Amino acid sequence: MLQDAPTLHVSLARSDSDLRAAQRLRYEVFIAELGGDGPDVDHDARLERDRFDAFADHLLLHDPLQSEGPTGGVVGVYRLLRRTQAEQAGGFYSDREFDLSTLTNSPRRVLELGRSCLHPDYRGGAALMALWKGLANYVTSHEIDVLFGVASFHGTDVVTLSNAISHLHHAYLARPENRVVSRTPDAVAILPENEVDRKAAMRDTPALIKSYLKIGGKIGQGAFVDHAFNTTDVCLILDTDALPGGAGSFAARPRP
Repeated sequence: MLQDAPTLHVSLARSDSDLRAAQRLRYEVFIAELGGDGPDVDHDARLERDRFDAFADHLLLHDPLQSEGPTGGVVGVYRLLRRTQAEQAGGFYSDREFDLSTLTNSPRRVLELGRSCLHPDYRGGAALMALWKGLANYVTSHEIDVLFGVASFHGTDVVTLSNAISHLHHAYLARPENRVVSRTPDAVAILPENEVDRKAAMRDTPALIKSYLKIGGKIGQGAFVDHAFNTTDVCLILDTDALPGGAGSFAARPRP
């Protein structure tokens, strides 16, 4: 399969063309595939972009065998925003959806993960592990203590999503010192724990969220409905102190 190609490698974006390749992949996933939109989306050029891109680092997964494709061989993306970069950008992207004060008021080094996506042919398996290995190296290099970022359920039907999100609330709620809170705390009704169908909840939870949970990820309180992106978002928090293998857990765990 394509995702098992031995040529996969990871690098940070170093040029405008690298950034455009990332934005083009984001367009194909978030806009063309998932039906999102936004004020800064360039439909003519097929670029998904926003004001935070200029301040962030962009981790790119490449497959040179696909270099003739529309994304120039970029098949996976993470947008990485450290505290100093967020200060230059006027804040973190997630701040519009969640009160991040428990993290931003802490002296610990924090990193926001955003706009993560993989080309459909590369989801899971070797491609995700390669991208996570690159992320682990970045986290180690910058001595990051806490990673966080919004993670999405597709769609905005909060009644349908309430079972899965309620399960996350009861089973994976972050510790108080890391617990961010939705700016719309009542957007999704949290069911009593005894009313949650756990099997259905895990079935309905996106694979990427489940992958984070497997390596120790936790969830902020509440959810946020992003109508522009056609998603319902939770905030994932990964405290490197709590990861069994430290930052290297990203690359060391088996595939989801």
